[in-house]
Amino acid sequence: MLIETHGLSVRRGNATVLRDVDLAIAQGEIVTIVGPNGSGKSTLVRALIGLEPLSAGTLWRKPGLRIGYVPQRLHVDATLPMTVRRFLSLPQRVSDEAARVALTRTGVPDVAQRQLSGLSGGQLQRVLLARALLSQPDIFILDEPTQGLDQPGTAAFYRLIEELRAETGAAVLMVSHDLHVVMSASDRVICLNGHVCCQGAPHVVSAAPEYRALFGLGTGGTLALYRHLHDHDHDGEAHAHNHDHAREHEDA
Repeated sequence: MLIETHGLSVRRGNATVLRDVDLAIAQGEIVTIVGPNGSGKSTLVRALIGLEPLSAGTLWRKPGLRIGYVPQRLHVDATLPMTVRRFLSLPQRVSDEAARVALTRTGVPDVAQRQLSGLSGGQLQRVLLARALLSQPDIFILDEPTQGLDQPGTAAFYRLIEELRAETGAAVLMVSHDLHVVMSASDRVICLNGHVCCQGAPHVVSAAPEYRALFGLGTGGTLALYRHLHDHDHDGEAHAHNHDHAREHEDA
């Protein structure tokens, strides 16, 4: 295992944000966390990387674990001169060649001398991913990495994550802000609402009563899941939901 928690709980003042969270992430697997706003998704991610203190429970990380973290958002002061190349060497300096390779691999080969504040949302997310890649991580932890991207941009970013997992063997833990879309490569989905409501393979979670009740999906039908975001293939019963599913994705 790379990361394991037992009874993980987080409090802020008198409010319990997370309670009794048990999870384990193994080498090479992709785990996606879904849940409504305020469900504690970002708090859980911050706790796992050591930025949020626990009020109870235990957190174990493999000794020497290298984490490539992509935050939910990065606020860049437009008045602060900071090129992409300089940003990639913070906090640890990397060679020009390593930076070039990372930017090329994440699909933004020509932005090294651009100002960070001048990048589009999609370019910035790919630069953040390149910075994570430079640490040669055992696990990528991505907090809503496609927030603000359009449907094609989201699909392309998910595909890139899947490719990097295949190439590096690193695990991926990713928070999804779109409750109706799950990466085709996800090994497990964790449904969070202050605690773990349910978890398992995407098709198992989509049919779970706890999941359907949480997101107001009712008891009938089958949740449409993107099985292959790059070509929009859908499987079986999900095919009947093509039209509505695509619209939900574009509006995310």
